[in-house]
Amino acid sequence: MGYAIQWLRSLIFIVVMYAGMPVYALVYLPWTLVSPHGAVAACHAYCRYVKWLAGWMVNLKCEVRGTPPEGQVLVAAKHQSFLDIIMIFDAIPHGKFIMKQLLLYAPILGQYAYRLGSVPVNRGKRGKAIAKMLADVKRGEALPGQLVIYSQGTRLAPGVKRPYKVGTAVLYEQMGTDCIPVATNAGVFWPRHGIYRKPGTAVVTFLPTIPPGLDQETFLARLEHEVETASDALLEEAGFVPPEEAETA
Repeated sequence: MGYAIQWLRSLIFIVVMYAGMPVYALVYLPWTLVSPHGAVAACHAYCRYVKWLAGWMVNLKCEVRGTPPEGQVLVAAKHQSFLDIIMIFDAIPHGKFIMKQLLLYAPILGQYAYRLGSVPVNRGKRGKAIAKMLADVKRGEALPGQLVIYSQGTRLAPGVKRPYKVGTAVLYEQMGTDCIPVATNAGVFWPRHGIYRKPGTAVVTFLPTIPPGLDQETFLARLEHEVETASDALLEEAGFVPPEEAETA
C-alpha cells in the first residue's frame, strides 16, 4: 500500500512539475527575448520550483555539498537523472551545457538552452562549437559562465560503469580553465525512466578543483577516479545496493 501511494504521489508530482514549465517560460519570455539574463533567471526559478515540489509532494529533499564555482570554469559531472541537472544548475550562477544538437528543437527546453549559451554539438564537431562559444564570450556576445559536460556522454543508472569520454579532456585542454568534478546519487531517488520517485535526500557534491595544465590522459584518469569514488560513496550513503550484490545477498 505504501508503494502504491508513493507511486501515485510521484505521478501527480511529474504532471505538476511539467505543467509548470510552460508557465515559467511564458512569464519570463519578455525578459528572455531582450537579455540572456532573463533565461538564467527563468531556469533558476524553475529549478527552485521543482525542488520545492519534490520536497513536499514526494518527500525528496535536495542537498548540495562542496563549493559551487562562480567563474568561467568547466564542470564535469556525473549524470544519473534529470534531478542532478536541476540541482547543479540551481547551485551555480550561470550554467550552460554541452548538449546534443537535436535538443535545440525540443519545445521550451531548446529555446531556453540556446539563450543560456549552451553549446549544441554534432558528433565530431564539438571543437568548432566550443571555439565559437569562447570567441563569442570574448566579443561580449555571450555571458561567461560555468560550462557543464557529462563526461560519460549520457545518463547512467546508479552502479553502472562506463568509460569517460576523451571529449571532456579535449575541452579541458582547449578552454585552459579550472575543472570542477561533480558527484551525485540522484539516480537512486529519481531514476532515468519510470514514474516512481523514492523519498530521501539526493546529494550533489562539488569536488576540489582540478587546475589547468594536466595532459589529457592524466586529467581524464584523475577526473574519473575522483567522480566515481565520490559517487560510489554517496550511493552507499543512500543505501543503494548494486544489483549483483543484491542477488547474492
